[in-house]
Amino acid sequence: MATLQVMCWYAEIRPRVHYVCVPCRRSVKSWWGRTGVVCPSCRGTMVDAGPDLAVPPRRDARRWRAVEAVLAAGLRYDGRDGCGCGKDPKPRPRTSAQVRRLLRAADRAGVARDRALTLEDASDAYR
Repeated sequence: MATLQVMCWYAEIRPRVHYVCVPCRRSVKSWWGRTGVVCPSCRGTMVDAGPDLAVPPRRDARRWRAVEAVLAAGLRYDGRDGCGCGKDPKPRPRTSAQVRRLLRAADRAGVARDRALTLEDASDAYR
């Protein structure tokens, strides 16, 4: 009896990722692995934010500050396991208030600040 092997979906395609320019609040979605993506507004280099970023509207300053904090910590919005076949992306803060709450809890619990931005809730820092 022949067995059916399931191929990884990401092995078939090249995933597209978000490149962002935080000062301009601009986002471009392009193929993964590109370097030197240029912002169409300021001509600065855009940052690879990963494929799972929910890009906030340009007028939403609170959410853009959260994106800036996540990217400044060296994190990306690509929480899928391994090749990308996992079901749930890793949690990231969505607003600047969530960033402040997570960083405050991290400082109190002695947790690294970049790790704190990967927690779902501030109470997870104490575990």
